[in-house]
Amino acid sequence: MEITLTTPALLFPALSLLLLAFTNRFLGLASLIRSLKDRYASSRSPLVYSQIKNLRERLLLIRNMQAFGSLSMFGCVLCMFLLFADYVAAGKYVFAFSLLMMLISLALAIREIQISVKALELELNDLEGKNSL
Repeated sequence: MEITLTTPALLFPALSLLLLAFTNRFLGLASLIRSLKDRYASSRSPLVYSQIKNLRERLLLIRNMQAFGSLSMFGCVLCMFLLFADYVAAGKYVFAFSLLMMLISLALAIREIQISVKALELELNDLEGKNSL
């Protein structure tokens, strides 16, 4: 397989957008956690506590998504440097590492979305329970 300097550069826009999306999710969760903490302090609701537990797990996943995404970006830059220095074989391995880190980051994103849906199901179940009374 032929690899040039432009090959790892192709991942930059995708990685930048992924990291931006992950950061936005993180900021949204941080805001939600703060509001739920206050709500739980005043109500001691089991539903709110379940939501907070769910958010803690999502927060850890987002942290790891960002870490693996950043490692992928780092690997792309290192790959470009190695290719520039004419270490093509090493560059290929580093590029493969970058792709693997991106795959892991995306897999964690899928898992985080599944957990997010679970949190919404808790809310909907609570709403259905109140409406059936």
